[in-house]
Amino acid sequence: MDHLKDIAKYGLYEPSTEHDACGVGLVADISGAKSHKIIQEGLQVLCNLHHRGAAGSDEFTGDGAGILIQVPHELYVQDAADNNYELPEAGHYGVGMAFLP
Repeated sequence: MDHLKDIAKYGLYEPSTEHDACGVGLVADISGAKSHKIIQEGLQVLCNLHHRGAAGSDEFTGDGAGILIQVPHELYVQDAADNNYELPEAGHYGVGMAFLP
């Protein structure tokens, strides 16, 4: 970690707080194309990080790991048409998920 000591003078990095972390993985198509393969590879990343603690380990808060995907706008457009409600254009709304008892 000696090579990190000189980095502190370049911003907010603090070498004394450096420690092992559970890890992060990223899978993306640089052109923005959507595909099932990206989801499959993202799930494989989760499996590969399991040994680093990337698991839903806290039974009370649901703290853990997961994947983030693009909003399936076309699916929501179809649902809006089927259920008679208005949906803003893609990129102008958000989607939230809540797991309740």
